[in-house]
Amino acid sequence: MRLFFTVVKWLLALALLLGGAAVWWVNQSLRLSGETVDLSIEPGTPVRAVAQLVSESGVDVNPTLLYWWFRLSGQARLIRAGSYELEADASPRSLLQKLVRGEEALRAVTLVEGWTFSQVRTALAKAEQLKPESKGLPDYMIMKVLGRPGLHPEGRFFPDTYTYAKGSSDLAVLKRALRAMDRNLESVWRQRSPDAPLKTPEQALILASIVEKETGRPSDRPMIAGVFANRLRIGMMLQTDPTVIYGMGDAFDGNLRKRDLQADTPWNTYTRAGLPPTPIAMPGKPALLAAVRPAVSKALYFVARGDGSSEFSASLEEHNRAVNKYQRAH
Repeated sequence: MRLFFTVVKWLLALALLLGGAAVWWVNQSLRLSGETVDLSIEPGTPVRAVAQLVSESGVDVNPTLLYWWFRLSGQARLIRAGSYELEADASPRSLLQKLVRGEEALRAVTLVEGWTFSQVRTALAKAEQLKPESKGLPDYMIMKVLGRPGLHPEGRFFPDTYTYAKGSSDLAVLKRALRAMDRNLESVWRQRSPDAPLKTPEQALILASIVEKETGRPSDRPMIAGVFANRLRIGMMLQTDPTVIYGMGDAFDGNLRKRDLQADTPWNTYTRAGLPPTPIAMPGKPALLAAVRPAVSKALYFVARGDGSSEFSASLEEHNRAVNKYQRAH
């Protein structure tokens, strides 16, 4: 009997010793091969394989011990797939918490109001750790891949900051931006003024893109939209330079000349009445709202004052005086 109790005592002591060692181990900082280590876990990866991936990614840890820690924690089934970044102070405990919470290593790319689709593609191509799956694809093919075959890409993506996991596809970011524009356009269309001279959300998107490019001061957006709305109501040419510049494409050298205003393209609002056939840039939410809820005024003209704001006029005579004051005087 005395031998039995002695054995039990030693077993308990051993269990306490092992338990204490385990607690110590799961809280110890792991040694990494660099300042940070990237870990990518694909969906459906078994827990044992996850532990092996951690070791193979550059973490100095016994994968068997790590596997049993995952199992004995009771959270092994909660480990999420994703792209993770492990830092030098990581421990087996904090590592498991990161994997269970899905705290992926995220990057971000910002799409700016007023950008063209060409500028969007350039930004995505330069974005850190973003897989360039659209590289080499023509614009029409990108829209086909995104499920919008035949749709012109200009202005279809909502300007915002988009986060993504390392190794994500640029097409996935574009799809999110596309859906975001759909939602925002649908939302503002429901808020449109009854007398807004727009028949479809598509027209609202086109007008909003012009307002975005013409606005120097945010507070002027509703008035600028009001000028264009007034012109549309009476069938007056929109005569807006940004549409001409867009239609010129790569031929635009930074200077807009009289001959450019006279050269007909589908986007030249000096030679063609009404709205151009497509947006000319990405409008933000304020420009979208201005397009569907333009300011009520009699203004038909505006000219830049030189400080970012605009001077609005109801007649050509007033407009010419404003041009003399703010443009020709300089």
